[in-house]
Amino acid sequence: MDHSIAKRLQILPPYLFLQIDKAKRKARQEGRDIIDLGVGDPDLPTPDFIIDALDKAVREPANHRYALDQGMPVFRQAIAAWYSRRFGVTLDPDSEILPLIGSKEGIAHFPLAFVNPGEYTLVPDPCYPPYKGGTLFAGGKICLMPLREKNSFLPDFGKIPASALKKARVLYLNYPNNPTGAVCDKAFYAEAVDFCRKHNLIALSDLAYSEMAYDGYRPPSMLEVDGARDVCIEFHSLSKTCNMTGWRSGWACGNRQLVAGLAKVKSNIDSGIFSAVQVASVAALERSDEHISRMCAMYQERRDILVAGLNGCGWKVKSPKASFYIWTKVPRGSTSIDFASRLLDTANIVATPGVGFGAAGEGYIRFALTVGKERIREAVDRIKKTL
Repeated sequence: MDHSIAKRLQILPPYLFLQIDKAKRKARQEGRDIIDLGVGDPDLPTPDFIIDALDKAVREPANHRYALDQGMPVFRQAIAAWYSRRFGVTLDPDSEILPLIGSKEGIAHFPLAFVNPGEYTLVPDPCYPPYKGGTLFAGGKICLMPLREKNSFLPDFGKIPASALKKARVLYLNYPNNPTGAVCDKAFYAEAVDFCRKHNLIALSDLAYSEMAYDGYRPPSMLEVDGARDVCIEFHSLSKTCNMTGWRSGWACGNRQLVAGLAKVKSNIDSGIFSAVQVASVAALERSDEHISRMCAMYQERRDILVAGLNGCGWKVKSPKASFYIWTKVPRGSTSIDFASRLLDTANIVATPGVGFGAAGEGYIRFALTVGKERIREAVDRIKKTL
């Protein structure tokens, strides 16, 4: 019998983090002391006040039933209140907010609602892999927008081919950026809104790292810009904001037609977030400020140790203003995969080769600040010996 996988899976590139995890497991099975700076998964536990809220909510039988596809009203209201406090953006909880089982699934499902087979999405290169995967699952085509260091890792809209732009439906933006750690300002968002209006594009803003910021910097929301609500749907997640990666709690918000389209896809695929997790997510949003300030101070200290250490090894590493990633060029003469393999083989350090995020990431490597500061210092010492 023929059990070959569907063509839509055959055209997907290998998922980078699965390959890294396989190599990491093999190294640990060999008894090696691995320092994992690879996947961006916070190493500290979810704050106790969120766990306590879950513990109480999970004991309520009413929360054991199917969740509403639209999400619990109390969760949508908490999201609206948080957006108002954080960004000064007013959202209608009933029509402009959609809870998600983590922002990843919403981002991956979104093209199913708005991209027809053969139409293009405009995808940054390098990028978070689901931007590409979601497009391909919908039968769409990908037009890559290279992010260059000389342009502060911002896309150059003027260099998008006219042939692709004519058939494009969605523009993906992600600031603070994964993997580069780059940031943007409201002026860039205003430029993006004008560009989308001119070319009848949907702006998909991935704001997952907005609360990981340092040195007094506060990342903006695209929805703060005049006219953004006409073209924009924005995605956020509690994964990085509140150390809740395994909880799978996030949302999409913005233009009500875009939110409704995604909701229609999801109503045919899933039954919503477990209600007890939604209740705990309300607690996370209502008390997030006390956690976020401590979190940012911790990551800033880790950032400073790693950046100083790498620069002490002869690199020229810039301190990112946001995210918990260090994105830097590999030593001359190495490819990103070769250097990542070298770090694992000779220093027992897991890092992510830049090319895994796209061709424009070749020549770079990404370090995640997901171990304690003493382990970061040890990683620096190992890198010095390797180099």
